[in-house]
Amino acid sequence: MNVNVTGPYIYFTIPIFGGIPITQTTVSLLVVTVLLMLAAWLLGRNLTKRPGKLQVLTEKGVMTLHNLVCETMGPHNAHWTPYIGTIFLSSICGSLIGMTGFLRSSTADLSVPLTWGIMTSVIIWYNSIKRNGFLGWLKGFTEPVVVMTPMNIISEIAQPISMAFRHFGNVAGGGVITSILYTALGMASSALLGVLSGTIAVPIAVIALGIVLFVLGMKKKKTALRITGIAFAVIGILGVLQNLDILSGLPILTFGIPAVLSVYFDLFSGFVQAFVFSLLSMVYIAGACPPPEEAGSEA
Repeated sequence: MNVNVTGPYIYFTIPIFGGIPITQTTVSLLVVTVLLMLAAWLLGRNLTKRPGKLQVLTEKGVMTLHNLVCETMGPHNAHWTPYIGTIFLSSICGSLIGMTGFLRSSTADLSVPLTWGIMTSVIIWYNSIKRNGFLGWLKGFTEPVVVMTPMNIISEIAQPISMAFRHFGNVAGGGVITSILYTALGMASSALLGVLSGTIAVPIAVIALGIVLFVLGMKKKKTALRITGIAFAVIGILGVLQNLDILSGLPILTFGIPAVLSVYFDLFSGFVQAFVFSLLSMVYIAGACPPPEEAGSEA
């Protein structure tokens, strides 16, 4: 995940309307949009009555999303499926694009989830006004008692903000932790190789210790001993290469270890945050768009 703690890098500024900055986030959003449009075109063309494997998977994904919207929001709100799907896919792809190493995760910029949250709030307000009228919508802020009006107004404003900060905080926080981890592992690599590069006898001894631990692990059928033995042997080999000036100055510990955390912060956490944001959007919109019979009884 490519995250700059100080904010997105500004590539250039368009000299109109007081200057429009084109940042890493802007480029990432554009790339995600183009990729989603291209995927929609490729997956939606040449549809047949006897579908192939790719079409079956595509239809399965669309039906899963459609069923989720119908179960959460009700069948009468099925027309919101494209909107929910767009937010879900944009969120996932926006988070995963940071794994490229040269593009910033668009969801690590607060303005992106905040825009989605405001869009959802506007939809809610529009449907509330459409169902109850403008005066009826305003009346809702005075229920149950007039004293609650300020709290109701704050609640409406806090809704998109809380959704945005929840999404942004998890994605950006994971990026910051990953960046700190890279720095710490780089320092640890320098310290480790510094110890091993004093004399070639040290890494050879570490390799021998690793072999002994691995053999003991095989005999006693202890997985922990085998893994430890392999780790010591690899470290010893790297030490030998350091003494031969093959790995001079290379931060060896930054290879592989961050990938384990990336599985959580980029894949698992990105998917969870996209699902939570989409689910909250469905719940809030469904509250403003009740079934026709309930809307009629309220009127």
